[in-house]
Amino acid sequence: MSVLSTDDRVPLSTVSELPEADPAPGGLGIVHHEVDGMLVIAVTGEVDLETAPALHEAVTAGIDRTRGMPCVLDLTTVTFLGSAGLTALVDATGRAEARREPLRIVVDSNRPVIRPIQVTGLDDVLRLYHTVDEAVGAGRQR
Repeated sequence: MSVLSTDDRVPLSTVSELPEADPAPGGLGIVHHEVDGMLVIAVTGEVDLETAPALHEAVTAGIDRTRGMPCVLDLTTVTFLGSAGLTALVDATGRAEARREPLRIVVDSNRPVIRPIQVTGLDDVLRLYHTVDEAVGAGRQR
């Protein structure tokens, strides 16, 4: 269920604490921070067979950490998203939905990320957004 829309404008938000970085393999960068009180997990680099487990672990920990609050996953600076990364997204989405808090995934128009999601039909399954602010705003409108 894709919710990408250019018509929904959400005011800019503020980062409320310093980012918390997780060590990850293969040059994958994972940073946790809060935007308007909501956990955002920002990922940079390539999500492949080697790095997908680190992504899965970070998102799962983030979902567990939120305890009833939405969690936002920012993939706008990911340069490659392989099948193992797609599996990690589907698994994390299932875990979030089991807690009745959908994982909000920010992809913007990042072709290395949105293309594999579209080709596999996961844009009908994942909650996708253009910006972190839009994802955070959608969480507030529940």
